[in-house]
Amino acid sequence: MVVGLFLVGVAFLAASFSPRSPKTVALDVGLSGIRFALVLFALFWVQDFVSREIDRKTIFHSLSYPVSRLAYLCGRLTGIVMLLAIVVVGLGFLLQIAVLAAGGRYEQEWAPQLGVPYWTALLGLWLSVAVVTAVSFFVASLSTISGLPFVVGAAFAIASQSIGPVADYLTSGADGQEELVHRYGPIIQFIRWVLPDLSRLDWRVWPMYGVQPVAQEMMYACMLALAYFTVVFFGAVLMFRRRDFL
Repeated sequence: MVVGLFLVGVAFLAASFSPRSPKTVALDVGLSGIRFALVLFALFWVQDFVSREIDRKTIFHSLSYPVSRLAYLCGRLTGIVMLLAIVVVGLGFLLQIAVLAAGGRYEQEWAPQLGVPYWTALLGLWLSVAVVTAVSFFVASLSTISGLPFVVGAAFAIASQSIGPVADYLTSGADGQEELVHRYGPIIQFIRWVLPDLSRLDWRVWPMYGVQPVAQEMMYACMLALAYFTVVFFGAVLMFRRRDFL
């Protein structure tokens, strides 16, 4: 929480670097900070609630109850996702206050929309981090190395957020660099079949500039995230059922 509060404070201070659009800059930096904090929360909670319980052998106490391993994993993952929702709401309100206070009495021409567009953008951030949580959860269900879920989850969070812009850059011609397109284009297209494009859930242009994303594209992005989340979770269940903790 200290990290989240610090990032909201950074967003408020970042408004000083733009004399004409301080609120927009604060909102942009703040949303990026919230996503960074959410990823850290998710990875640390998976580490604490699953990996460390396996390492300390305290998982035997949980599995000794008349509860299936499916229910155990479902409860843990649901708990982490709901905790992330609480963090999103808390940091969302703090960032809202910081954006309103940014720039002092200066009123910029295009003020950020902090109503439905703002909370919709936060919903997209929460969905994207939920997918990151599921991937880290999957690694924790089969890994014998306690730090591996954190490392893989962090790498997935970066790659899944970057794959879309990189693919769009190559598709548009990469500023005339044909060799770059021919060399890396097929690789990026293959990776897009493995990794979800979580940048589709980044809807910050709506609250920042009033540019509402296409509803069909938003629904497609949500369905893609939920489908990937479900597949990865049931993959974790299959791995966890076959795992021997002795």
